[in-house]
Amino acid sequence: MTMMTLRTGFHKGVVTQPTESPMHGSGISVSLLLLVLVVSAGCSSSIYGWHVRTNSTAPTPAVNKEMLTKEPVAVLGAVSQVLGGNEIAVSTMLAQVLTQVAPQTKLIYPREVITRINTNGVADDYIRMRSGALNSYILSHDPLKKIGGAIGARYVFQPYMGVFTQSMTNRWSFADVRIMQTRSSLTRLGVQLWDTETGELLWASVAEAEVEDEGVGQEPVYFADAVRITLGSMLADFLTGKTASVYSPLNKYIDQLVQIPQPEAK
Repeated sequence: MTMMTLRTGFHKGVVTQPTESPMHGSGISVSLLLLVLVVSAGCSSSIYGWHVRTNSTAPTPAVNKEMLTKEPVAVLGAVSQVLGGNEIAVSTMLAQVLTQVAPQTKLIYPREVITRINTNGVADDYIRMRSGALNSYILSHDPLKKIGGAIGARYVFQPYMGVFTQSMTNRWSFADVRIMQTRSSLTRLGVQLWDTETGELLWASVAEAEVEDEGVGQEPVYFADAVRITLGSMLADFLTGKTASVYSPLNKYIDQLVQIPQPEAK
Protein backbone atom coordinates (compact mmCIF):
# COMPACT_ATOMS: atom_id res chain seq x y z
CA MET A 1 0.00 0.00 0.00
CA THR A 2 1.34 3.43 -0.92
CA MET A 3 1.41 6.27 1.56
CA MET A 4 -0.18 9.45 0.28
CA THR A 5 1.78 12.69 0.39
CA LEU A 6 0.25 16.15 0.72
CA ARG A 7 0.54 18.53 -2.17
CA THR A 8 -0.48 22.17 -2.04
CA GLY A 9 -2.99 23.62 -4.44
CA PHE A 10 -5.65 22.07 -6.62
CA HIS A 11 -4.67 20.75 -10.04
CA LYS A 12 -6.64 19.41 -12.93
CA GLY A 13 -7.49 15.73 -12.62
CA VAL A 14 -6.98 13.28 -15.44
CA VAL A 15 -8.46 9.81 -15.56
CA THR A 16 -5.79 7.43 -16.76
CA GLN A 17 -6.31 4.26 -18.72
CA PRO A 18 -5.24 0.80 -17.51
CA THR A 19 -1.58 0.00 -17.96
CA GLU A 20 -0.11 -3.44 -18.45
CA SER A 21 2.50 -4.81 -16.05
CA PRO A 22 2.30 -8.57 -16.72
CA MET A 23 4.17 -11.15 -14.68
CA HIS A 24 4.24 -14.30 -16.76
CA GLY A 25 4.98 -17.03 -14.27
CA SER A 26 7.43 -19.67 -15.27
CA GLY A 27 6.56 -22.42 -12.84
CA ILE A 28 3.99 -20.27 -10.98
CA SER A 29 0.52 -21.75 -11.16
CA VAL A 30 -2.74 -19.87 -11.47
CA SER A 31 -3.89 -21.62 -8.29
CA LEU A 32 -0.98 -20.21 -6.31
CA LEU A 33 -1.65 -16.68 -7.54
CA LEU A 34 -5.31 -16.98 -6.66
CA LEU A 35 -4.33 -18.21 -3.20
CA VAL A 36 -2.16 -15.13 -2.72
CA LEU A 37 -5.08 -12.98 -3.84
CA VAL A 38 -7.43 -14.54 -1.30
CA VAL A 39 -4.91 -14.21 1.53
CA SER A 40 -4.18 -10.58 0.62
CA ALA A 41 -7.87 -9.73 0.56
CA GLY A 42 -8.28 -11.12 4.07
CA CYS A 43 -5.61 -8.97 5.71
CA SER A 44 -7.89 -6.03 6.46
CA SER A 45 -11.49 -5.61 7.49
CA SER A 46 -11.77 -2.55 5.21
CA ILE A 47 -12.84 -3.02 1.61
CA TYR A 48 -10.16 -0.46 0.64
CA GLY A 49 -6.66 0.42 1.59
CA TRP A 50 -6.66 4.18 2.14
CA HIS A 51 -4.74 7.05 3.67
CA VAL A 52 -5.88 10.64 4.16
CA ARG A 53 -3.70 13.53 5.25
CA THR A 54 -5.39 16.72 6.43
CA ASN A 55 -4.34 20.29 7.13
CA SER A 56 -6.93 22.14 9.21
CA THR A 57 -7.01 25.50 10.93
CA ALA A 58 -6.31 25.59 14.64
CA PRO A 59 -9.40 25.47 16.85
CA THR A 60 -10.56 28.48 18.86
CA PRO A 61 -12.81 28.51 21.94
CA ALA A 62 -15.72 29.84 19.86
CA VAL A 63 -15.40 27.26 17.09
CA ASN A 64 -16.28 23.75 18.21
CA LYS A 65 -18.77 20.97 17.60
CA GLU A 66 -21.21 22.41 20.14
CA MET A 67 -21.90 25.42 17.91
CA LEU A 68 -23.43 23.11 15.30
CA THR A 69 -26.09 22.00 17.79
CA LYS A 70 -27.18 25.53 18.76
CA GLU A 71 -27.72 27.29 15.42
CA PRO A 72 -28.95 26.01 12.02
CA VAL A 73 -26.17 24.87 9.68
CA ALA A 74 -26.44 24.57 5.90
CA VAL A 75 -24.27 22.89 3.28
CA LEU A 76 -23.78 24.91 0.10
CA GLY A 77 -23.11 23.38 -3.29
CA ALA A 78 -19.52 22.30 -3.92
CA VAL A 79 -17.35 24.51 -6.10
CA SER A 80 -14.86 23.10 -8.60
CA GLN A 81 -12.82 24.43 -11.49
CA VAL A 82 -12.03 21.07 -13.04
CA LEU A 83 -14.75 18.43 -12.62
CA GLY A 84 -17.33 19.88 -15.00
CA GLY A 85 -20.41 19.23 -12.87
CA ASN A 86 -19.32 15.95 -11.28
CA GLU A 87 -18.90 17.79 -7.99
CA ILE A 88 -22.66 18.28 -7.68
CA ALA A 89 -23.01 15.27 -5.36
CA VAL A 90 -20.31 16.41 -2.91
CA SER A 91 -22.62 18.68 -0.90
CA THR A 92 -25.09 15.83 -0.38
CA MET A 93 -22.26 13.52 0.69
CA LEU A 94 -21.01 16.15 3.15
CA ALA A 95 -24.50 16.43 4.65
CA GLN A 96 -24.73 12.64 4.96
CA VAL A 97 -21.32 12.38 6.61
CA LEU A 98 -22.21 15.21 9.02
CA THR A 99 -25.37 13.34 9.96
CA GLN A 100 -23.30 10.26 10.78
CA VAL A 101 -20.37 11.82 12.65
CA ALA A 102 -22.27 14.69 14.34
CA PRO A 103 -25.93 13.58 14.51
CA GLN A 104 -26.95 16.46 16.81
CA THR A 105 -26.15 19.05 14.13
CA LYS A 106 -29.10 21.30 13.27
CA LEU A 107 -28.58 20.61 9.59
CA ILE A 108 -30.42 22.06 6.61
CA TYR A 109 -29.94 19.63 3.72
CA PRO A 110 -28.64 20.75 0.31
CA ARG A 111 -31.92 20.23 -1.57
CA GLU A 112 -33.75 22.40 0.96
CA VAL A 113 -30.96 24.97 0.77
CA ILE A 114 -31.32 25.32 -3.00
CA THR A 115 -35.12 25.44 -2.73
CA ARG A 116 -35.02 28.27 -0.17
CA ILE A 117 -32.44 30.20 -2.17
CA ASN A 118 -34.62 30.03 -5.28
CA THR A 119 -38.01 30.64 -3.68
CA ASN A 120 -36.74 33.55 -1.55
CA GLY A 121 -35.34 35.45 -4.53
CA VAL A 122 -31.60 35.31 -3.82
CA ALA A 123 -30.57 32.96 -6.62
CA ASP A 124 -28.70 35.72 -8.49
CA ASP A 125 -26.80 36.65 -5.33
CA TYR A 126 -25.90 32.99 -4.83
CA ILE A 127 -24.66 32.61 -8.40
CA ARG A 128 -22.45 35.72 -8.08
CA MET A 129 -21.10 34.57 -4.72
CA ARG A 130 -20.24 31.12 -6.10
CA SER A 131 -18.50 32.70 -9.08
CA GLY A 132 -16.34 34.77 -6.74
CA ALA A 133 -15.61 31.78 -4.52
CA LEU A 134 -14.43 29.81 -7.54
CA ASN A 135 -11.51 32.20 -8.00
CA SER A 136 -10.90 33.58 -4.51
CA TYR A 137 -12.16 30.92 -2.07
CA ILE A 138 -13.96 33.77 -0.30
CA LEU A 139 -17.70 34.04 0.30
CA SER A 140 -18.41 37.76 -0.04
CA HIS A 141 -20.06 39.11 3.12
CA ASP A 142 -23.07 40.98 1.69
CA PRO A 143 -24.49 38.18 -0.47
CA LEU A 144 -23.51 35.62 2.20
CA LYS A 145 -25.61 37.47 4.78
CA LYS A 146 -28.58 37.68 2.39
CA ILE A 147 -28.30 34.00 1.54
CA GLY A 148 -27.95 33.00 5.19
CA GLY A 149 -31.15 34.92 5.97
CA ALA A 150 -33.00 33.34 3.06
CA ILE A 151 -31.89 29.86 4.07
CA GLY A 152 -32.39 30.43 7.78
CA ALA A 153 -28.84 29.31 8.60
CA ARG A 154 -26.34 31.02 10.87
CA TYR A 155 -23.47 28.85 9.59
CA VAL A 156 -22.68 27.33 6.20
CA PHE A 157 -20.21 24.70 5.08
CA GLN A 158 -18.66 25.41 1.69
CA PRO A 159 -16.94 22.39 0.06
CA TYR A 160 -14.37 22.74 -2.73
CA MET A 161 -13.59 19.85 -5.05
CA GLY A 162 -10.05 19.97 -6.38
CA VAL A 163 -9.06 16.67 -7.98
CA PHE A 164 -10.34 13.17 -8.49
CA THR A 165 -8.25 10.81 -10.62
CA GLN A 166 -8.41 7.07 -11.15
CA SER A 167 -5.96 4.53 -12.48
CA MET A 168 -6.07 0.78 -13.04
CA THR A 169 -2.93 -1.34 -13.32
CA ASN A 170 -2.83 -5.01 -14.22
CA ARG A 171 -0.36 -6.39 -11.68
CA TRP A 172 -0.34 -10.14 -12.20
CA SER A 173 -1.21 -12.22 -15.24
CA PHE A 174 -0.63 -15.76 -16.36
CA ALA A 175 -0.76 -16.86 -20.01
CA ASP A 176 -2.29 -13.48 -20.92
CA VAL A 177 -5.03 -13.96 -18.31
CA ARG A 178 -5.32 -11.12 -15.79
CA ILE A 179 -5.10 -12.44 -12.23
CA MET A 180 -5.00 -9.26 -10.17
CA GLN A 181 -5.63 -5.60 -10.89
CA THR A 182 -4.83 -2.63 -8.66
CA ARG A 183 -7.42 0.15 -8.74
CA SER A 184 -6.49 3.46 -7.10
CA SER A 185 -7.74 7.01 -6.84
CA LEU A 186 -6.39 10.36 -5.69
CA THR A 187 -8.79 12.91 -4.19
CA ARG A 188 -8.22 16.50 -3.08
CA LEU A 189 -10.96 18.33 -1.21
CA GLY A 190 -11.37 21.48 0.85
CA VAL A 191 -14.11 22.52 3.29
CA GLN A 192 -14.75 25.91 4.89
CA LEU A 193 -17.15 26.90 7.68
CA TRP A 194 -18.52 30.46 7.49
CA ASP A 195 -20.58 32.67 9.81
CA THR A 196 -23.27 34.17 7.56
CA GLU A 197 -23.95 37.11 9.91
CA THR A 198 -20.39 38.34 10.45
CA GLY A 199 -18.76 37.06 7.26
CA GLU A 200 -16.05 35.39 9.36
CA LEU A 201 -14.25 32.29 8.13
CA LEU A 202 -14.49 30.13 11.25
CA TRP A 203 -12.68 26.99 10.17
CA ALA A 204 -11.08 25.49 7.06
CA SER A 205 -9.50 22.21 6.09
CA VAL A 206 -7.85 20.70 3.03
CA ALA A 207 -7.15 17.01 2.55
CA GLU A 208 -5.61 14.62 0.09
CA ALA A 209 -6.59 10.97 0.00
CA GLU A 210 -5.24 7.89 -1.74
CA VAL A 211 -7.61 4.94 -1.92
CA GLU A 212 -6.61 1.54 -3.31
CA ASP A 213 -8.30 -1.76 -4.01
CA GLU A 214 -7.11 -5.03 -5.52
CA GLY A 215 -9.14 -7.68 -7.28
CA VAL A 216 -9.98 -9.40 -10.52
CA GLY A 217 -13.07 -7.41 -11.49
CA GLN A 218 -13.43 -4.20 -13.47
CA GLU A 219 -15.00 -2.06 -10.74
CA PRO A 220 -13.07 1.17 -10.00
CA VAL A 221 -12.53 2.91 -6.68
CA TYR A 222 -15.83 4.73 -6.56
CA PHE A 223 -15.94 8.53 -6.38
CA ALA A 224 -18.50 8.45 -3.55
CA ASP A 225 -16.35 6.18 -1.38
CA ALA A 226 -13.21 8.29 -1.80
CA VAL A 227 -15.11 11.52 -1.11
CA ARG A 228 -16.83 10.17 2.02
CA ILE A 229 -13.53 9.01 3.51
CA THR A 230 -11.91 12.37 2.76
CA LEU A 231 -14.79 14.44 4.16
CA GLY A 232 -14.98 12.24 7.24
CA SER A 233 -11.29 12.81 7.93
CA MET A 234 -11.62 16.59 7.71
CA LEU A 235 -14.70 16.59 9.95
CA ALA A 236 -12.82 14.40 12.43
CA ASP A 237 -10.28 17.22 12.67
CA PHE A 238 -13.08 19.72 13.35
CA LEU A 239 -14.80 17.56 15.97
CA THR A 240 -11.58 16.75 17.83
CA GLY A 241 -9.74 20.06 17.36
CA LYS A 242 -6.85 18.46 15.46
CA THR A 243 -4.67 19.82 12.66
CA ALA A 244 -2.32 18.12 10.18
CA SER A 245 -3.65 14.64 10.88
CA VAL A 246 -3.24 11.27 9.14
CA TYR A 247 -6.12 8.81 8.94
CA SER A 248 -6.28 5.20 7.72
CA PRO A 249 -8.59 2.15 7.96
CA LEU A 250 -7.48 1.86 11.59
CA ASN A 251 -9.88 4.77 12.15
CA LYS A 252 -12.91 2.49 12.07
CA TYR A 253 -15.38 5.33 12.56
CA ILE A 254 -14.25 6.90 9.30
CA ASP A 255 -13.84 3.59 7.48
CA GLN A 256 -17.51 2.77 8.09
CA LEU A 257 -18.49 5.82 6.02
CA VAL A 258 -17.93 3.66 2.94
CA GLN A 259 -21.40 2.51 1.97
CA ILE A 260 -21.67 -0.91 0.38
CA PRO A 261 -24.92 -1.11 -1.64
CA GLN A 262 -27.13 -3.97 -0.55
CA PRO A 263 -28.48 -6.32 -3.26
CA GLU A 264 -32.07 -5.68 -4.22
CA ALA A 265 -34.60 -8.04 -2.71
CA LYS A 266 -36.21 -10.37 -5.24
